[in-house]
Amino acid sequence: MGKIKTVEYFRVKPRWLMVKITDENGEYGWGEATLEGHDLAVEGCLEEMIVRIVGMEANEIENIWQTFWRHGFYRGGPVFMSALSGIDIALWDLKGKVFKMPVYELLGGKVRSKVQVYCWIGGDRPADVERAAKARVAQGLKHVKMNATEDLNWIDSPSKLDATVERIKEVKALGLDVGLDFHGRLHKGMAKQLAAALEPHRPLFIEEPLLCEHPEAIKQLADRTTIPIAFGERLYTRWDIKRFLEDASVDILQPDIAHAGGISETKRIAQMAEAYDVAIAPHCPLGPVAFAASLHIGLTSPNFTILEMSLGMHYNTEAGDDIDLLTYLKDPEVFAIGEGGFIKAPTKYGLGIDIDEEKVRAIAKDTKPWQCKVFHGPDGSIREW
Repeated sequence: MGKIKTVEYFRVKPRWLMVKITDENGEYGWGEATLEGHDLAVEGCLEEMIVRIVGMEANEIENIWQTFWRHGFYRGGPVFMSALSGIDIALWDLKGKVFKMPVYELLGGKVRSKVQVYCWIGGDRPADVERAAKARVAQGLKHVKMNATEDLNWIDSPSKLDATVERIKEVKALGLDVGLDFHGRLHKGMAKQLAAALEPHRPLFIEEPLLCEHPEAIKQLADRTTIPIAFGERLYTRWDIKRFLEDASVDILQPDIAHAGGISETKRIAQMAEAYDVAIAPHCPLGPVAFAASLHIGLTSPNFTILEMSLGMHYNTEAGDDIDLLTYLKDPEVFAIGEGGFIKAPTKYGLGIDIDEEKVRAIAKDTKPWQCKVFHGPDGSIREW
């Protein structure tokens, strides 16, 4: 395994940022540095990193990770960690290919042979979800996730929560387990009411019931509900999660491998969580490289429970470009959903996927930066996306 020769990045539709690292022997690996709505910032960070990484030993993944973490002086945050994630994932893929083994073997080997997945139903403004849920059943899925509510005011009419309860009843009647994503849209007064209303209907989990910048409120909510509390997509390092593990305020951590320092840091987060009896359900509404990398975390982590999959997700399909999770794969069958909603462990080297580089380069030529959604209340005030 040789020194790093080139690092390239590609902004591609619908909203993903892929990274390719090639060593001096011509071997290469793919990573993903997607940070939804902040492409240009991550690209700028990658430009700074590329200057330092070229010429380093590609085999020394941990040394490279620590170099950027410690010698950069300023640490953490979504932009820096997403750029680092893209590099880290690509290096693991490259190393697996060079040593001719799947990444999960490099991580100590599998603890399971397949990974449970869930997919989305509905969009940012959930309404008719029953039809979408039936389509997921036909795909073989047993678990789905949907947004719990539309955007809400700081304190809003309690009647606006009624539709959430009706939707979960509709979907569960089809035999599906449902995770509900609050998306940080609700503030404390509304989140408490909705959690109480949902409790009799036993959702799989409630995700980001409150924003992680309110740890004291999350702790209060966790102490008053029996529903598992899930969050972590906006936590980027093992240091970010310490408070929540020590508080016993989270039941399911959801690190996003494209935001949380790649395979190296996500694996460390999973191991920390295990020591606190907390499950891991990687957040991944992203592209095929991030999803493949997350599969290897799931395959090697005893406390893994379920993995998000963006197949057919509204963010992929709403632009009308006919681009989805499988678009950039030469062999889409590697992500085939089997009986019970499981995906089998990949068998090829590295991440186990073959990226269609020609298609990546072609689509990258005219892909504009993706913008985050914007919501306003009837009074014109800004609401959480």
